[in-house]
Amino acid sequence: MGVGRFVFTPIVPLMHVQAGLSAGAGARLATANYIGYLVGALAGILCPALVRSPALLRASLVVLVASLAGMPATHSTAVWIALRLQAGVASALIFVIAVSSLLSHLREHPAHLPGWAFGGVGAGIALSGLLVLAVRSFADWRAAWWASAALAALLTVMAWNLRPESAPAEPATAGEHEPRARTGRWFTALFASYTLEGIGYIVAGTFLVAAIEQGSPGWIGSGAWVLVGVAAVPSSALWAWLGRRWSRPGLLLAALVIQAVGIALPALFDGVTAALVSAVLFGATFIGISTLALAAGAHLRFPRSVALLTAGYSVGQILGPLVVAPLLRHGYHQALLLAAGVVLAAAVAAAILRSGFPHHVVVVHQGTPEGRSGGAQRVPAPDGSGA
Repeated sequence: MGVGRFVFTPIVPLMHVQAGLSAGAGARLATANYIGYLVGALAGILCPALVRSPALLRASLVVLVASLAGMPATHSTAVWIALRLQAGVASALIFVIAVSSLLSHLREHPAHLPGWAFGGVGAGIALSGLLVLAVRSFADWRAAWWASAALAALLTVMAWNLRPESAPAEPATAGEHEPRARTGRWFTALFASYTLEGIGYIVAGTFLVAAIEQGSPGWIGSGAWVLVGVAAVPSSALWAWLGRRWSRPGLLLAALVIQAVGIALPALFDGVTAALVSAVLFGATFIGISTLALAAGAHLRFPRSVALLTAGYSVGQILGPLVVAPLLRHGYHQALLLAAGVVLAAAVAAAILRSGFPHHVVVVHQGTPEGRSGGAQRVPAPDGSGA
């Protein structure tokens, strides 16, 4: 999934120069991929049976490889848009199935283990960046797409026998007095923060390489993208570990500020040092922010919190390239500065979330007036840490 979804980023500069792709068209291709991702994510949410289908997992893997292989076969922007839309749907289904599988099968294992599995996205980014870096030295944009399709096919063979989660036991019927958390105001701040993060992060995730290459030698952009992936591999496990020891809203605030700095650096400073520091800061935070936000949503016990947060984040990813598209006529630096500002706005929302965050969630039994004896109780964090 890391290859299929993110290899577009290091190939975009090659397509601008060699395939005549305009900056606006590149933004539309990115938006199509994010729309497809939202469609796939919603399908997994609205039809839980899909998440348990080995056939769908395998079909999605094949479709993703085919979408990569189809890119160099045409010069039609319309076909490219359709292929990136298709890649987005397949990527989302693969991600939903893989995540549900690892959370199901690793439930009794240490919490950092699923975090390392999330690092597979970072590994895919690093591998695809290395591939494009190698290919661009002797071949063109078409060869980069063919090589990425071959890499994705190899990884598909390795992932072919992944077991989706088992069918759940018959759930108990929800009773009239099922506890209900009163956490709406904190969830609203979390939702706003995570949606804004979707807007800001995806601008960097799409155009960071092209922006770096505006002020640095060509190989630095692809090299920085490799570094993004390398930094992302351990980040989820690291932030999950920190989240068991410190307040998740506080960590979310810190991660968002660090990411905003990383996004802004290539726009403010040219050269290798700024590019590499930017790559490390961005790679070390973007998966970790998702880890922290989704964990905080689950802790708040707000109904369908993960689904709502995922939908907001996906909508943000669709809006990001559209918002910055008018700025791309002047290069990518203005777009990165705007993205950094949006991520800082997400940090402000996280600061609001942090203020008075209920580390022990108060729940009220439905049908029981608030304040009546026995009508409320304190529930510890799901991981038992109180964080």
